[in-house]
Amino acid sequence: MYMENRSDFKLNCGQFCLDLNACTHIMGILNVTPDSFSDGGLFFDTDKAVAHGESMAEEGADIIDIGGESTRPFSEPVPEEEEIRRVIPVIEKLAPRVSVPISIDTTKARVAQYAIEAGATMINDISALRLDPRMGDVAAKAGVPVVLMHMQGTPKTMQESPYYEDVIQEIKLFLVESIKRAEEFGIERGNIIVDPGIGFGKTVAHNLSIIKHIHVFKSLGVPLLLGVSRKSFITKILGNDMEQRENGTQAVLAIAAMNGVEILRVHDVRRAYDTLRIVDEIKNAD
Repeated sequence: MYMENRSDFKLNCGQFCLDLNACTHIMGILNVTPDSFSDGGLFFDTDKAVAHGESMAEEGADIIDIGGESTRPFSEPVPEEEEIRRVIPVIEKLAPRVSVPISIDTTKARVAQYAIEAGATMINDISALRLDPRMGDVAAKAGVPVVLMHMQGTPKTMQESPYYEDVIQEIKLFLVESIKRAEEFGIERGNIIVDPGIGFGKTVAHNLSIIKHIHVFKSLGVPLLLGVSRKSFITKILGNDMEQRENGTQAVLAIAAMNGVEILRVHDVRRAYDTLRIVDEIKNAD
């Protein structure tokens, strides 16, 4: 197996500094939605969402990623005002209660701006600044880290007929261009993270190829984030039982961490923490 040592990346998220060289970092998923594919509705209530965010921080999450719009395949977009209504109260209540940065998972600049004012210190944009032309300006002005993800199409259309001549090289070229575009907005390179977008306009074969060749994206010179938790490519291999989903997730987390992915986005923080602690000990051996 290819094994890549981490680069010396540090993320400044407001009062927090994440040393990505110290260990593989965990981004805990907090969906404030009624319809997300894995946990839709579980944390739709503000107080339940805040309690879950606190639990994830206690279990070892390094970042809490809060989203108010489902991006599952074929999902409909959520109006801006509704997304704001869902996420801002959660961020306002959670930010003072946890000692880890909060990320806002959105493609809308106004949602991101309100989230930053409420206490978020990172932006996770699955459209890589493409769906809202104001997002780049918001991120640059705030000076916060931003995740740029590859997606073919939109959540509503991305799984209709995904096709690539060369999935690895096409995604890599997209991410190169996304980094360049972000810098043109004035976003510092040290604030850029990239995500190849597992499940976003990809077949099972595409997803497996990305994971197998994830080390190729290390040459981009910015931190890598990967979101594989409980995704459908795992269920199509193992089955749809939650235990099978989680077992498959842990296998992929281990492979990704061994190949130098700095941040892994997960639902089950406690289980991911144990998996990644073992992987990091193996990486640091000798």
